[in-house]
Formats: sequence, C-alpha cells, structure tokens
Amino acid sequence: MRYNLLGRTGLFVSELCLGTMTFGQAGGQYAAASGVGQDEVDAIVRGAFDAGINFIDMANVYANGQSEEMVGRALKTLGIVRKDVVLATKFEHATGVGPNDSGASRVHIMEAVKASLKRIGTDHIDLYQMHGFDPATPVEETLRALDDLVRQGHVRYIGVSNWAAWQVSQALGVADRLQLARFQSYQSYYSLVGRDAERDIVPMLRAEGLGMLVYSPLAGGYLTGKYRDGKTAGRRATVQFPPVDEQRGARLLPVIDAIATAQGVSMEAVALAWLRHQSVVTSITLGVKTLAQLEANVAAVNVTLHENDLRELGEVCAPAPEYPGWMLANSSAARLSLRDSGKLSKQAGPA
Repeated sequence: MRYNLLGRTGLFVSELCLGTMTFGQAGGQYAAASGVGQDEVDAIVRGAFDAGINFIDMANVYANGQSEEMVGRALKTLGIVRKDVVLATKFEHATGVGPNDSGASRVHIMEAVKASLKRIGTDHIDLYQMHGFDPATPVEETLRALDDLVRQGHVRYIGVSNWAAWQVSQALGVADRLQLARFQSYQSYYSLVGRDAERDIVPMLRAEGLGMLVYSPLAGGYLTGKYRDGKTAGRRATVQFPPVDEQRGARLLPVIDAIATAQGVSMEAVALAWLRHQSVVTSITLGVKTLAQLEANVAAVNVTLHENDLRELGEVCAPAPEYPGWMLANSSAARLSLRDSGKLSKQAGPA
C-alpha cells in the first residue's frame, strides 16, 4: 500500500480509500447500492485497516446518515485509534425538505458539520468536502464558513466534488485573495470507461496542486465484466450510475480481460491498477459490500501494468477530442517538443 500526500498538505492518505455508500439501507434509486449491516461493516473496516487503508470516505446523505453512524461504531468496536485513520465526509446534498436543508450557505454548513460530528462520534473531520456545486450561495460565503471550521479545529482540510474546472479555479482564487483555507482535493468520477475528466478537470488539478480522489473506479461494477452479454443483475439494473458508453465499453472489456488473463488477476484489479498508474490520482475509493469484494479490490496494489498494457488500454478508451482541446494540442505540439527534448522540430517555423 502506497501513501500519497493530499494536495498541498503534509497529510498522507492511502492510495486506496474505503467508500461507505454501501453501508446502511438507503431508499429510492440507490437502494440496490446499499444494504450492508453493522457486522459486515465492522469486518470490512477491520479488513481495510489491516490491509493498510487509513482513509475512509463518507457523506451525510449516504443511507440518510446511517453510513456515518456505522463507521463511528465500527471504529469504536474495533478499537481503532482516531489519529490512525483519516476520516472524510461530505455535505451540500439535501438532508431534508426545507429550503435551507441543502446547499453551501453558512447556515447549512454549520448545521451539517455538527450533525456529522455527532453521528461519527468524533471531535473533528479530517477532510470536509462539498458534494456538489451550489449556484444559490456566493462562493465567498461558503469559503468563509469552511475557513471558520478549519480555524476552530472542527475540520482539518476541505475539498470539493463534482464541480466544473472553472468553478474550482475561481474558488481557489477567491480563497487566496481573502487568505482563506483552500481546497486540497477534488473527488471525481474517473475510470477506464469514463475519462471525461481528462479534458479539463485533470489539467486543472495538476495546475492548481489538488489531489484527485476517484469514485466509481469500476463504473458501478461495469468494468468487472459482469454486465456483458446483456446481463443486468446487480446495481446497474436499477440505476445506470455512472452512465457508460456501451460501444466504447464493448471495445474496452476484451482488452481488460486479455490483460487480466495474462497476469492471472481479475478484471477489476486491472481497472484499478490502471488508475494507480495515473499520476494525478491521489486515492481510489472502493465501494464494496463484502469482505471478499474488498480483498479482491485490494489485490490491485500488487498488479503492475507493462508499457504495452498501458498503451493498449489508453488507446482503446481515449476520450474523443473536443474544442479547444484539439486546437491546443495542435498549436502546442512544437513548444512541448522543444521543452521536453531541447531540440527544434521541423514544424517550429512559420507556415
């Protein structure tokens, strides 16, 4: 297990993170993605900790708060020392039906953090993340409230999830101008079959020094191969989250399968190993329902993809170029070549 620095901080988090969306019983469309009881939660948390995972990701809306409560109970039951685990949770999604029961206003943030601290049974949250963007609240209000939480010690670091790249950069500029705590991480959907983040999110993260925390690394189980040939049993049968381009997936799955067979590992291990090879990725969140699933996912830390494997995987599922990406790539090619090689290319002169 590797440990990576979170953003521009001195905090080390494990390259694999234990996700908790499966803990507790959710209702509605995400019911099939939940259902793990306390005994199994205890076993999964124990297994993750023993495997070297020191990072747990929660959200106040997972199973209506049950997930946070169950993690807190597990840590207490297992006797895991608080300082030995990095606890992350999220806010912003609706926790009630009132007009102030969601969003990123100071009112909602202060209520949400108190409720999460109580459910988890801790006096501080290591990473407090906005679950989505709130267009109704000025970013200055949100950042000042989060900065207050950091200064008060209730929160150590802050991050965001599911924002546009320009929104993150704007918020970082505001934070720097007002000398407020800045975001250190970005939780993003990213997988072999879902690489849209490479267009704008990934370059922004590299430029701003934020760490990428990946969720749905197996595209809701799609990259395990269990949905091939029209099979629909499982979570994706009730909610197609995240969405998958089936045509691209049909080209990708055989490549993953061939590499997995050659190395004697599972398809999910290959998919997770590919993410481990992406330098922008700080930690990969695992969503599991059983200890056996956790162990199968953790096996990815022992999988090394060869140069040919990475090239083949990269080519078969590369996102289609979009403007201005293709224009920037064309116009920057000569300067990139000069920077990296120190030699002028034949295309460097005037047309």
